Amino acid sequence: MTSTLTRPVETAPSGRRPRPEPKTAQAKRRSLRETLEGWSFVGPAFLIVIGLSFFPAGWSFLLSLQKWNGFAPAKFVGADNYTRLISDQEFWQSVMQTGVYVVIFVPASVLAGLGLAVALNRKIRFIGLYRTAIFVPFVASAAATGILSNYLFSPQYGLVNNLLRVVGLPAQGWLEDPHQAMFVIALMSLWGQAAFTTVIYLAALQDIPAELLEAARIDGASRWQTFWRIVFPELGPVTVFVTIWQIIGSLQLFDLVYTTTRGGPLDSTKTIVYFLWEHAFKGLEFGYGSAAAYALFLVTLLITIGMVLYARSRKLEAF
Repeated sequence: MTSTLTRPVETAPSGRRPRPEPKTAQAKRRSLRETLEGWSFVGPAFLIVIGLSFFPAGWSFLLSLQKWNGFAPAKFVGADNYTRLISDQEFWQSVMQTGVYVVIFVPASVLAGLGLAVALNRKIRFIGLYRTAIFVPFVASAAATGILSNYLFSPQYGLVNNLLRVVGLPAQGWLEDPHQAMFVIALMSLWGQAAFTTVIYLAALQDIPAELLEAARIDGASRWQTFWRIVFPELGPVTVFVTIWQIIGSLQLFDLVYTTTRGGPLDSTKTIVYFLWEHAFKGLEFGYGSAAAYALFLVTLLITIGMVLYARSRKLEAF
């Protein structure tokens, strides 16, 4: 009579998972190889990001503590550049002009993008052509947009003033009027940038579950009630994202100002970025321009953090 010895099966205590067996040497080598393969793909891009972002940022901060014209040896001045910024009326005027642009452009771009996205979120003939046409201004260069702005809003030969004369209305100064120039720049920026918010909102609208809309229709909700009670709340995180994105972009306005007004008339369109460019690359005050750049960075960071915290308090997490 033969008897077979059976090894008792180890069972984990009730409610606990059995401990995983330690990795073998082969598994460790495989994990190391996969890690190295991943870094071989990510590494070059990571080095480029460091070289084009972190290194210039660090060097710019070092410049902001110095006085340097690009030729003579740099002189360390500490926080003198930042102290000068606080008392510089030209700087505060550029801050005010940038704030005016942000207040005009950001709400208009968000609302225009939402409206266009709702209009394009339907199945009609040639809808692909319409969506492409909306996106064309976004890929146009700032130089092209500036040339178009001068053509449309020139006080002497601009198309808009010619239309006003035809209908019997007085011509306007537009880009040569200190009270109108910033509004014209905001309008042309809206023409070029509304496509971005449109695309983002359109993708979000198509991601809303159809069951929610169908349930609202069955319950007798009107189109406005469906949009306000169901669609708009679903778009909350997207609204936070595009608002932050547009604020960051509007605080960095430079190219359209450079190609149209060059900060005029009477410095009415001189933004913060144009101010720092003028001092750094025209006045060769690289330390002072770097200090203005870091002041802009601090303002942008505080606004972004504030909006993110507010969004999270309202449970509208977009990041």
